[in-house]
Amino acid sequence: MNEFHSTMEWIYKKRHISKLLHSVINDFPAIVLTGARQVGKSTLLQQEFSDFKYISLDDYLFLEQAKKDPLSLWKDADSIIIDEVQRVPELLSLVKTVIDSSKRKKRFILSGSSNLLLMKNVTESLAGRAIYFELLPMTFGEITENKTPFINFLSLFEDDPQLESISPPQHSLPFLLLRGFMPPLCFTESTTSILLWWESYIKTYLERDLRDIAKIDSLVDYRRVMKALAVRVGNLTNQTEIARDTGVSQPTVYRYLNLLEITNMAIRVPPYFTSKSKRITKTPKLFFVDPALSIHLSEYVSEDLLSKAREFGSYFENMAFLHLKVYSGLLSPKGNLFYYRTTSGQEVDFIFEHGKNTLAFEVKNTDTPYPRDIKNLLNLLESDPNIKRGILIYSGDTIRWLHSKILALPWWFIF
Repeated sequence: MNEFHSTMEWIYKKRHISKLLHSVINDFPAIVLTGARQVGKSTLLQQEFSDFKYISLDDYLFLEQAKKDPLSLWKDADSIIIDEVQRVPELLSLVKTVIDSSKRKKRFILSGSSNLLLMKNVTESLAGRAIYFELLPMTFGEITENKTPFINFLSLFEDDPQLESISPPQHSLPFLLLRGFMPPLCFTESTTSILLWWESYIKTYLERDLRDIAKIDSLVDYRRVMKALAVRVGNLTNQTEIARDTGVSQPTVYRYLNLLEITNMAIRVPPYFTSKSKRITKTPKLFFVDPALSIHLSEYVSEDLLSKAREFGSYFENMAFLHLKVYSGLLSPKGNLFYYRTTSGQEVDFIFEHGKNTLAFEVKNTDTPYPRDIKNLLNLLESDPNIKRGILIYSGDTIRWLHSKILALPWWFIF
Protein backbone atom coordinates (compact mmCIF):
# COMPACT_ATOMS: atom_id res chain seq x y z
CA MET A 1 0.00 0.00 0.00
CA ASN A 2 1.48 3.35 -0.96
CA GLU A 3 1.75 6.31 1.39
CA PHE A 4 -1.31 8.05 -0.04
CA HIS A 5 -3.52 5.04 0.59
CA SER A 6 -2.20 4.52 4.11
CA THR A 7 -2.87 8.12 5.12
CA MET A 8 -6.18 8.64 3.31
CA GLU A 9 -7.96 5.32 3.52
CA TRP A 10 -9.31 5.91 6.99
CA ILE A 11 -11.31 8.96 5.91
CA TYR A 12 -12.45 7.66 2.53
CA LYS A 13 -16.21 7.57 2.21
CA LYS A 14 -17.63 5.66 -0.72
CA ARG A 15 -19.33 7.86 -3.29
CA HIS A 16 -22.60 7.05 -5.06
CA ILE A 17 -20.91 7.43 -8.43
CA SER A 18 -18.37 4.67 -7.74
CA LYS A 19 -20.77 1.90 -8.71
CA LEU A 20 -21.57 3.64 -11.99
CA LEU A 21 -17.89 4.10 -12.86
CA HIS A 22 -17.16 0.42 -12.22
CA SER A 23 -20.11 -0.60 -14.39
CA VAL A 24 -18.73 1.15 -17.50
CA ILE A 25 -14.97 0.89 -17.03
CA ASN A 26 -14.64 -2.10 -19.37
CA ASP A 27 -16.90 -0.72 -22.09
CA PHE A 28 -15.06 2.49 -22.98
CA PRO A 29 -11.37 3.13 -23.71
CA ALA A 30 -11.55 6.47 -21.88
CA ILE A 31 -13.53 7.80 -18.96
CA VAL A 32 -13.45 11.51 -18.21
CA LEU A 33 -14.21 12.57 -14.63
CA THR A 34 -14.44 16.29 -13.98
CA GLY A 35 -15.26 18.26 -10.88
CA ALA A 36 -14.12 21.23 -8.84
CA ARG A 37 -10.89 20.93 -6.90
CA GLN A 38 -11.28 19.17 -3.53
CA VAL A 39 -14.51 17.33 -4.39
CA GLY A 40 -12.59 14.06 -4.01
CA LYS A 41 -11.69 12.99 -7.56
CA SER A 42 -8.14 11.88 -6.78
CA THR A 43 -9.12 10.00 -3.63
CA LEU A 44 -12.02 8.24 -5.34
CA LEU A 45 -9.93 7.15 -8.33
CA GLN A 46 -7.03 5.89 -6.23
CA GLN A 47 -9.31 4.02 -3.85
CA GLU A 48 -11.65 2.54 -6.44
CA PHE A 49 -9.13 1.86 -9.24
CA SER A 50 -5.98 0.92 -7.36
CA ASP A 51 -4.92 -1.39 -10.22
CA PHE A 52 -4.52 1.61 -12.56
CA LYS A 53 -1.24 3.50 -12.77
CA TYR A 54 -1.88 6.90 -11.18
CA ILE A 55 -0.30 10.01 -12.70
CA SER A 56 -1.04 13.46 -11.28
CA LEU A 57 -0.03 16.49 -13.28
CA ASP A 58 -0.09 18.45 -10.04
CA ASP A 59 3.22 16.62 -9.44
CA TYR A 60 5.95 18.76 -11.00
CA LEU A 61 7.98 15.74 -12.17
CA PHE A 62 4.99 14.18 -13.95
CA LEU A 63 4.05 17.59 -15.37
CA GLU A 64 7.51 18.05 -16.92
CA GLN A 65 7.49 14.48 -18.21
CA ALA A 66 4.07 15.03 -19.79
CA LYS A 67 5.38 18.07 -21.63
CA LYS A 68 8.70 16.58 -22.80
CA ASP A 69 8.09 12.84 -23.26
CA PRO A 70 4.42 12.02 -22.65
CA LEU A 71 4.52 8.50 -24.13
CA SER A 72 6.86 7.44 -21.34
CA LEU A 73 4.14 8.16 -18.77
CA TRP A 74 2.25 4.99 -19.66
CA LYS A 75 4.94 2.90 -21.36
CA ASP A 76 4.76 0.29 -18.56
CA ALA A 77 0.97 0.21 -18.08
CA ASP A 78 -2.23 -0.55 -19.96
CA SER A 79 -4.58 1.04 -17.40
CA ILE A 80 -3.77 4.66 -16.62
CA ILE A 81 -5.26 7.48 -14.56
CA ILE A 82 -4.13 10.99 -15.55
CA ASP A 83 -5.23 13.48 -12.93
CA GLU A 84 -5.50 17.25 -13.57
CA VAL A 85 -5.14 16.53 -17.28
CA GLN A 86 -6.24 20.06 -18.21
CA ARG A 87 -2.75 21.25 -17.22
CA VAL A 88 -1.38 19.69 -20.43
CA PRO A 89 -4.28 19.80 -22.94
CA GLU A 90 -2.01 18.50 -25.73
CA LEU A 91 -2.09 15.10 -24.02
CA LEU A 92 -5.66 14.55 -25.16
CA SER A 93 -4.82 14.25 -28.84
CA LEU A 94 -2.04 11.84 -27.94
CA VAL A 95 -4.41 9.76 -25.79
CA LYS A 96 -6.71 9.49 -28.81
CA THR A 97 -3.83 8.27 -30.97
CA VAL A 98 -2.71 5.73 -28.35
CA ILE A 99 -6.25 4.40 -27.95
CA ASP A 100 -6.60 3.91 -31.68
CA SER A 101 -3.12 2.45 -32.27
CA SER A 102 -3.46 -0.01 -29.38
CA LYS A 103 -6.82 -1.19 -30.74
CA ARG A 104 -8.33 0.09 -27.50
CA LYS A 105 -6.14 -2.16 -25.40
CA LYS A 106 -4.97 0.75 -23.30
CA ARG A 107 -7.56 2.33 -21.05
CA PHE A 108 -7.49 5.81 -19.60
CA ILE A 109 -9.31 7.59 -16.82
CA LEU A 110 -8.80 11.31 -17.34
CA SER A 111 -9.61 13.61 -14.46
CA GLY A 112 -9.61 17.37 -14.24
CA SER A 113 -10.74 20.36 -12.22
CA SER A 114 -11.97 22.00 -15.40
CA ASN A 115 -15.22 21.00 -17.04
CA LEU A 116 -13.62 19.33 -20.03
CA LEU A 117 -16.94 19.10 -21.87
CA LEU A 118 -16.91 22.90 -22.11
CA MET A 119 -13.39 22.91 -23.56
CA LYS A 120 -13.68 22.54 -27.33
CA ASN A 121 -10.33 20.81 -27.89
CA VAL A 122 -11.27 18.05 -25.46
CA THR A 123 -14.57 17.10 -27.03
CA GLU A 124 -12.93 17.13 -30.47
CA SER A 125 -9.97 15.00 -29.34
CA LEU A 126 -11.97 12.28 -27.60
CA ALA A 127 -15.13 12.22 -29.72
CA GLY A 128 -16.56 8.71 -29.81
CA ARG A 129 -13.94 7.36 -27.42
CA ALA A 130 -14.83 8.75 -24.01
CA ILE A 131 -17.75 8.81 -21.63
CA TYR A 132 -18.08 11.79 -19.30
CA PHE A 133 -18.96 12.02 -15.61
CA GLU A 134 -19.04 14.87 -13.14
CA LEU A 135 -18.12 14.51 -9.47
CA LEU A 136 -19.78 17.04 -7.20
CA PRO A 137 -19.31 17.68 -3.48
CA MET A 138 -20.65 14.96 -1.19
CA THR A 139 -24.32 14.49 -0.45
CA PHE A 140 -25.43 14.49 3.16
CA GLY A 141 -26.16 10.77 2.78
CA GLU A 142 -22.60 10.10 1.58
CA ILE A 143 -21.16 12.00 4.53
CA THR A 144 -23.29 10.03 7.00
CA GLU A 145 -22.77 6.80 4.99
CA ASN A 146 -26.52 6.39 4.66
CA LYS A 147 -27.87 5.15 1.31
CA THR A 148 -31.52 5.58 2.33
CA PRO A 149 -31.94 9.21 1.10
CA PHE A 150 -31.12 8.19 -2.48
CA ILE A 151 -33.42 5.16 -2.19
CA ASN A 152 -36.16 7.48 -0.95
CA PHE A 153 -35.53 9.83 -3.85
CA LEU A 154 -35.96 7.01 -6.36
CA SER A 155 -39.19 6.03 -4.61
CA LEU A 156 -40.68 9.43 -5.46
CA PHE A 157 -41.03 8.31 -9.08
CA GLU A 158 -43.29 5.41 -8.03
CA ASP A 159 -47.09 5.64 -7.94
CA ASP A 160 -47.12 4.98 -4.19
CA PRO A 161 -43.81 6.16 -2.66
CA GLN A 162 -42.61 4.03 0.25
CA LEU A 163 -40.17 6.18 2.20
CA GLU A 164 -37.87 4.68 4.78
CA SER A 165 -37.61 6.51 8.08
CA ILE A 166 -34.43 8.49 8.83
CA SER A 167 -33.34 10.12 12.09
CA PRO A 168 -32.93 13.91 12.05
CA PRO A 169 -29.37 15.22 11.66
CA GLN A 170 -27.33 16.01 14.76
CA HIS A 171 -26.19 19.38 13.42
CA SER A 172 -28.31 22.42 12.70
CA LEU A 173 -29.11 23.37 9.12
CA PRO A 174 -27.12 26.66 9.40
CA PHE A 175 -24.04 24.75 10.55
CA LEU A 176 -24.29 22.23 7.71
CA LEU A 177 -24.70 25.00 5.14
CA LEU A 178 -21.77 26.95 6.60
CA ARG A 179 -19.54 23.86 6.56
CA GLY A 180 -20.66 22.68 3.15
CA PHE A 181 -20.14 19.30 1.53
CA MET A 182 -16.50 19.14 0.48
CA PRO A 183 -14.83 15.88 1.61
CA PRO A 184 -11.97 17.57 3.57
CA LEU A 185 -14.57 19.21 5.83
CA CYS A 186 -16.96 16.33 6.44
CA PHE A 187 -15.49 15.64 9.93
CA THR A 188 -14.81 19.26 10.87
CA GLU A 189 -16.67 20.66 13.90
CA SER A 190 -14.74 23.91 14.41
CA THR A 191 -16.26 26.99 12.78
CA THR A 192 -12.84 28.64 12.81
CA SER A 193 -11.32 25.75 10.87
CA ILE A 194 -14.22 25.81 8.42
CA LEU A 195 -13.78 29.54 7.76
CA LEU A 196 -10.02 29.20 7.30
CA TRP A 197 -10.44 26.27 4.89
CA TRP A 198 -12.91 28.10 2.67
CA GLU A 199 -10.79 31.26 2.72
CA SER A 200 -7.82 29.21 1.54
CA TYR A 201 -9.93 27.39 -1.04
CA ILE A 202 -11.15 30.62 -2.65
CA LYS A 203 -7.64 32.12 -2.58
CA THR A 204 -6.13 29.01 -4.20
CA TYR A 205 -8.83 28.98 -6.86
CA LEU A 206 -8.25 32.63 -7.75
CA GLU A 207 -4.46 32.60 -7.65
CA ARG A 208 -3.68 29.17 -9.09
CA ASP A 209 -6.46 27.13 -10.67
CA LEU A 210 -8.03 30.00 -12.57
CA ARG A 211 -4.71 31.14 -14.02
CA ASP A 212 -4.03 27.61 -15.28
CA ILE A 213 -6.71 27.99 -17.93
CA ALA A 214 -7.31 31.70 -18.45
CA LYS A 215 -5.62 35.06 -18.36
CA ILE A 216 -7.46 37.30 -15.90
CA ASP A 217 -6.43 40.94 -15.97
CA SER A 218 -7.89 41.71 -12.56
CA LEU A 219 -8.47 39.08 -9.87
CA VAL A 220 -10.08 41.85 -7.81
CA ASP A 221 -12.77 42.29 -10.48
CA TYR A 222 -13.23 38.54 -10.80
CA ARG A 223 -13.74 38.17 -7.06
CA ARG A 224 -16.16 41.12 -7.10
CA VAL A 225 -18.27 39.34 -9.71
CA MET A 226 -18.16 36.11 -7.69
CA LYS A 227 -19.44 37.97 -4.63
CA ALA A 228 -22.19 39.64 -6.63
CA LEU A 229 -23.31 36.23 -7.89
CA ALA A 230 -23.10 34.70 -4.41
CA VAL A 231 -25.76 36.99 -2.96
CA ARG A 232 -27.92 36.29 -6.03
CA VAL A 233 -27.56 32.51 -5.93
CA GLY A 234 -30.71 30.79 -7.14
CA ASN A 235 -31.92 33.92 -8.90
CA LEU A 236 -32.07 34.72 -12.60
CA THR A 237 -28.63 35.66 -13.92
CA ASN A 238 -28.96 39.31 -14.90
CA GLN A 239 -25.60 40.20 -16.43
CA THR A 240 -26.51 43.86 -16.92
CA GLU A 241 -27.36 44.22 -13.24
CA ILE A 242 -24.16 42.49 -12.15
CA ALA A 243 -22.08 44.70 -14.45
CA ARG A 244 -23.75 47.82 -13.01
CA ASP A 245 -23.26 46.76 -9.37
CA THR A 246 -19.64 45.64 -9.76
CA GLY A 247 -18.36 48.23 -12.21
CA VAL A 248 -17.16 45.41 -14.49
CA SER A 249 -18.14 45.58 -18.16
CA GLN A 250 -20.93 43.30 -19.33
CA PRO A 251 -18.71 41.39 -21.83
CA THR A 252 -16.26 40.74 -18.98
CA VAL A 253 -19.07 39.58 -16.70
CA TYR A 254 -20.15 37.21 -19.48
CA ARG A 255 -16.61 35.85 -19.77
CA TYR A 256 -16.30 35.42 -16.00
CA LEU A 257 -19.58 33.51 -15.86
CA ASN A 258 -18.27 31.11 -18.49
CA LEU A 259 -15.02 30.67 -16.57
CA LEU A 260 -16.94 29.86 -13.39
CA GLU A 261 -18.66 27.06 -15.30
CA ILE A 262 -15.50 25.81 -16.98
CA THR A 263 -13.75 25.60 -13.61
CA ASN A 264 -16.75 23.82 -12.05
CA MET A 265 -17.35 26.58 -9.52
CA ALA A 266 -20.86 27.33 -10.72
CA ILE A 267 -23.58 25.65 -12.75
CA ARG A 268 -26.39 27.29 -14.68
CA VAL A 269 -29.86 25.73 -14.68
CA PRO A 270 -31.99 26.29 -17.80
CA PRO A 271 -35.74 27.04 -17.79
CA TYR A 272 -38.40 24.39 -18.24
CA PHE A 273 -40.92 24.77 -21.05
CA THR A 274 -44.40 23.32 -20.54
CA SER A 275 -45.46 24.33 -24.03
CA LYS A 276 -44.13 26.40 -26.88
CA SER A 277 -47.19 28.62 -26.84
CA LYS A 278 -46.53 30.01 -23.34
CA ARG A 279 -44.13 32.81 -22.60
CA ILE A 280 -41.55 31.46 -20.17
CA THR A 281 -38.51 33.30 -18.86
CA LYS A 282 -35.46 32.15 -20.81
CA THR A 283 -32.67 33.42 -18.53
CA PRO A 284 -30.84 30.65 -16.62
CA LYS A 285 -30.47 30.49 -12.86
CA LEU A 286 -27.02 30.12 -11.36
CA PHE A 287 -25.94 27.98 -8.40
CA PHE A 288 -22.52 27.49 -6.87
CA VAL A 289 -21.13 23.98 -6.74
CA ASP A 290 -21.40 24.01 -2.92
CA PRO A 291 -23.79 26.21 -0.91
CA ALA A 292 -20.95 26.99 1.51
CA LEU A 293 -18.97 28.59 -1.31
CA SER A 294 -21.73 31.12 -1.95
CA ILE A 295 -22.11 31.68 1.81
CA HIS A 296 -18.42 32.41 2.37
CA LEU A 297 -18.23 34.67 -0.67
CA SER A 298 -21.18 36.55 0.88
CA GLU A 299 -19.11 36.87 4.09
CA TYR A 300 -21.45 35.17 6.54
CA VAL A 301 -19.03 33.95 9.18
CA SER A 302 -21.19 32.36 11.87
CA GLU A 303 -24.28 30.21 12.26
CA ASP A 304 -26.09 33.09 13.93
CA LEU A 305 -25.40 35.58 11.13
CA LEU A 306 -26.26 32.99 8.51
CA SER A 307 -29.53 31.96 10.13
CA LYS A 308 -30.66 35.61 10.04
CA ALA A 309 -29.44 36.24 6.48
CA ARG A 310 -31.94 37.50 3.95
CA GLU A 311 -30.49 34.99 1.48
CA PHE A 312 -30.77 31.96 3.81
CA GLY A 313 -33.59 30.46 1.76
CA SER A 314 -31.49 30.78 -1.39
CA TYR A 315 -28.57 28.96 0.25
CA PHE A 316 -30.96 26.20 1.30
CA GLU A 317 -32.12 26.05 -2.32
CA ASN A 318 -28.46 25.79 -3.41
CA MET A 319 -28.14 22.78 -1.08
CA ALA A 320 -31.17 21.18 -2.74
CA PHE A 321 -29.67 21.90 -6.15
CA LEU A 322 -26.43 20.11 -5.22
CA HIS A 323 -28.26 16.95 -4.19
CA LEU A 324 -30.64 16.89 -7.15
CA LYS A 325 -27.72 17.51 -9.50
CA VAL A 326 -25.80 14.59 -7.98
CA TYR A 327 -28.83 12.32 -8.38
CA SER A 328 -29.35 13.39 -11.99
CA GLY A 329 -25.88 12.09 -12.85
CA LEU A 330 -26.48 8.71 -11.18
CA LEU A 331 -29.48 7.73 -13.26
CA SER A 332 -29.36 5.90 -16.58
CA PRO A 333 -30.08 7.72 -18.75
CA LYS A 334 -29.02 10.80 -16.82
CA GLY A 335 -31.73 13.04 -15.46
CA ASN A 336 -32.22 16.67 -16.44
CA LEU A 337 -32.69 19.56 -14.04
CA PHE A 338 -34.61 22.75 -14.85
CA TYR A 339 -36.43 25.57 -13.11
CA TYR A 340 -39.86 26.93 -13.99
CA ARG A 341 -40.82 30.59 -14.05
CA THR A 342 -43.41 32.45 -16.05
CA THR A 343 -43.02 36.08 -17.10
CA SER A 344 -45.73 36.91 -14.56
CA GLY A 345 -43.42 35.66 -11.78
CA GLN A 346 -44.87 32.25 -10.92
CA GLU A 347 -41.90 30.07 -10.07
CA VAL A 348 -41.15 26.49 -9.11
CA ASP A 349 -37.60 25.91 -7.93
CA PHE A 350 -36.73 22.69 -9.77
CA ILE A 351 -38.15 20.38 -12.41
CA PHE A 352 -36.46 16.98 -12.49
CA GLU A 353 -36.90 14.98 -15.68
CA HIS A 354 -35.91 11.35 -16.10
CA GLY A 355 -37.16 9.87 -19.33
CA LYS A 356 -40.93 10.39 -19.29
CA ASN A 357 -41.04 10.80 -15.51
CA THR A 358 -41.08 14.34 -14.20
CA LEU A 359 -41.10 15.68 -10.64
CA ALA A 360 -41.47 19.28 -9.48
CA PHE A 361 -39.67 20.54 -6.35
CA GLU A 362 -40.20 23.56 -4.15
CA VAL A 363 -37.65 24.34 -1.42
CA LYS A 364 -38.81 26.26 1.66
CA ASN A 365 -36.97 27.10 4.86
CA THR A 366 -39.97 26.60 7.12
CA ASP A 367 -40.79 24.28 10.01
CA THR A 368 -44.47 24.23 9.08
CA PRO A 369 -45.63 24.22 5.45
CA TYR A 370 -48.66 26.36 4.63
CA PRO A 371 -51.03 26.26 1.60
CA ARG A 372 -49.30 29.33 0.15
CA ASP A 373 -46.05 27.34 0.00
CA ILE A 374 -47.49 24.99 -2.61
CA LYS A 375 -49.54 27.48 -4.63
CA ASN A 376 -47.12 27.56 -7.56
CA LEU A 377 -46.68 23.79 -7.44
CA LEU A 378 -50.44 23.34 -7.73
CA ASN A 379 -50.67 25.77 -10.63
CA LEU A 380 -47.88 23.95 -12.47
CA LEU A 381 -49.39 20.50 -11.87
CA GLU A 382 -52.73 21.72 -13.20
CA SER A 383 -51.13 23.18 -16.32
CA ASP A 384 -48.80 20.25 -17.05
CA PRO A 385 -50.30 16.77 -16.60
CA ASN A 386 -46.95 15.20 -17.52
CA ILE A 387 -45.56 16.07 -14.08
CA LYS A 388 -46.06 13.09 -11.80
CA ARG A 389 -46.12 14.95 -8.49
CA GLY A 390 -44.84 17.92 -6.56
CA ILE A 391 -42.41 17.69 -3.64
CA LEU A 392 -42.02 20.39 -1.01
CA ILE A 393 -38.58 20.09 0.59
CA TYR A 394 -38.65 21.90 3.91
CA SER A 395 -36.80 22.21 7.23
CA GLY A 396 -39.47 20.60 9.44
CA ASP A 397 -39.44 16.98 10.60
CA THR A 398 -42.70 15.38 9.41
CA ILE A 399 -43.72 13.69 6.15
CA ARG A 400 -47.05 15.18 5.08
CA TRP A 401 -49.31 14.91 2.06
CA LEU A 402 -50.42 18.50 1.42
CA HIS A 403 -52.44 17.50 -1.63
CA SER A 404 -53.14 14.25 -3.43
CA LYS A 405 -50.16 15.02 -5.68
CA ILE A 406 -47.95 17.10 -3.38
CA LEU A 407 -45.77 15.61 -0.66
CA ALA A 408 -43.91 17.62 1.99
CA LEU A 409 -40.59 16.04 2.99
CA PRO A 410 -37.93 16.98 5.57
CA TRP A 411 -34.79 17.64 3.55
CA TRP A 412 -32.75 14.85 5.13
CA PHE A 413 -35.19 12.19 3.84
CA ILE A 414 -33.86 12.62 0.30
CA PHE A 415 -30.51 14.40 0.77
